[in-house]
Amino acid sequence: MTNTVHVPIPRALGLSRDKAVFRSLLDSVKLEVKRLGRQPSIMEVCGSHTWAISHTGLRDLLDGYVDFVSGPGCPVCVTSDSDMAHVLRLAKTPEVMIATFGDMLRVPSPSGSLEQARAQGARVEMVYSPMDALSLAESFPMREVVFLGIGFETTAPATAVTVQAAKERGVCNFSVYSVHKTMPRALDFILSDETLKVDGLLLPGHVSAVTGRRYFDFVGSRHEVPSAVAGFEPCDILLATREILLMLELGEAAVRNAYPRAVREEGNLVAMSKIRQVFQEAESLWRGLGSLPDSGLSLRQEYSRLDAHKKFGLPPLSPQAGLPGCDCKLILTGLKKPSQCRAFGKACAPDHPLGPCMVSSEGSCRAHYEFGRRGA
Repeated sequence: MTNTVHVPIPRALGLSRDKAVFRSLLDSVKLEVKRLGRQPSIMEVCGSHTWAISHTGLRDLLDGYVDFVSGPGCPVCVTSDSDMAHVLRLAKTPEVMIATFGDMLRVPSPSGSLEQARAQGARVEMVYSPMDALSLAESFPMREVVFLGIGFETTAPATAVTVQAAKERGVCNFSVYSVHKTMPRALDFILSDETLKVDGLLLPGHVSAVTGRRYFDFVGSRHEVPSAVAGFEPCDILLATREILLMLELGEAAVRNAYPRAVREEGNLVAMSKIRQVFQEAESLWRGLGSLPDSGLSLRQEYSRLDAHKKFGLPPLSPQAGLPGCDCKLILTGLKKPSQCRAFGKACAPDHPLGPCMVSSEGSCRAHYEFGRRGA
């Protein structure tokens, strides 16, 4: 098959924002869908893609052509209620200071939120990096500073470097509560679910810049699902979508790199080395997916004194009842769309969220609410 719409690949940022390139790519995607003869379902794994597809209008422009569904790529959203219960327990412990990113403050849970704990007297500080948390520990030597380490392979290297720095500097009042997660096991889980019919995956550009494209080869070889690593400009997303459509038409299942200006085959070897030096794979509890083996990152034994789980003798995670009225766990796995949640835009909105998908800037519910409340 010969593609009759010829579009230059946006290898440079300027080209990825070019209006003519955008229009050509949009036409090309629509043409490929017509050739395919049906509307494909494509999961945007990354929460940043969910936001980009919504706020750039791509969801509307491709309405009737591509059915975009959300995946488990919002780290705030997939953090379990059980982990939140542990963190809130630490926050209420005398002389403990919790340091975390802004989105985590308002995440609701059956045990409350960090914002509520702070209003009740707990010391909770918003930071912009793990190094900021380490600086807090050095500035407040009489307090135990616990950094809530959150994110996927993208943010784990920064936490790893901070842990190494804390050990080297001999900072004794600093520790990390790691809820860092990795993508492969989560994608294995989702793609093995026969109730979810996904034709292709838009793979996360930020994660892939660290891990490399090859990291996701299993999606094609094991699950036979055509996928493409995508950037975050409209042209990047359209290019990756077109790659998936071309593979669907040809009956191919591979993992293509549609973000070559940022992603290499082998990834960032230094960053991956830092992750391996400090962390080891561990079982992790995901909202919507349950407990997945080897899907989380815990500190290695040589850094155990900086592990908040061990430092404070926290018990094993126990299941929580969940958030009443919230369908976030189904939205994260593509089984529901935001508009299919009865609370969406009514009992649940950004100023009074029922669940984390309405809190985080990468949450699907938040993106759909901010840009039309379509949920489609």
